[in-house]
Amino acid sequence: MDFQYKETYTISDLLEIMRLLRAPDGCPWDRVQTHESIRKNFIEETYEAIEAIDKADYDLMREELGDVLMQVIFHSIMEEETGRFTFDDVCDEVCKKLILRHPHVFGSVNAETPDEVLKNWDAIKMQSKSQKKVADSVDDVAKSLPALMRAQKVQKRSAKSGMDFKDAEDAASKIPEELSELKEAIALSDKDKLTEEVGDLLFSVVNVARFLDVDAEEALTKSTNKFSRRFRDVEALADERGIDMKTAPMSLIDSLWEEVK
Repeated sequence: MDFQYKETYTISDLLEIMRLLRAPDGCPWDRVQTHESIRKNFIEETYEAIEAIDKADYDLMREELGDVLMQVIFHSIMEEETGRFTFDDVCDEVCKKLILRHPHVFGSVNAETPDEVLKNWDAIKMQSKSQKKVADSVDDVAKSLPALMRAQKVQKRSAKSGMDFKDAEDAASKIPEELSELKEAIALSDKDKLTEEVGDLLFSVVNVARFLDVDAEEALTKSTNKFSRRFRDVEALADERGIDMKTAPMSLIDSLWEEVK
């Protein structure tokens, strides 16, 4: 194989490595992959990069950002093979987008605060995507986003139409109503209705989070992490006291839970 080993490599080397891996005499696994077959890999690598950021582990962050970049290159090389576009086209498009959406830096528009920047960004985005109605921008929210993240983004965009709650308290007033409807669905044991009502309840909670400027996705992640830590402590405490959690009364499990809190 015609490849030059180096002490350090650059983006051009990464492109060449991926071309070699995809070549007929390259890697049997890499050359048969498609956009669809490695779609999940892209998601996983992105979340691993996020975890490195959350941990403030900068060595890990460097590694995981490289893995994300490799996914971008992988998809770009596949398209290069078809002749539809190249990695250079990807770079060209994002550069033009950044220039267009930062007229306060590359043009004559004034934007002194982050809020003004975001307002300009949204207006330019709608114009560049030929979105005439707020509903167009709502529909533009990626359906592949995690559900809580997508819900909050859809709510934020739809609120620009003027159809919104007054404040967090007003939004929270919807929760008891949705909870009541969920209880009715539980009584009916209708799976489709249960799914609908659980979704409506979650959507209402996300609305409250939006008004409180709380990221619903992050909030649930933190609560899940907290539960995991406390559950481990409860299980350890139960083992220490010879309690079988599978047969112990719920009142005893609750007391252990309160103890580790």
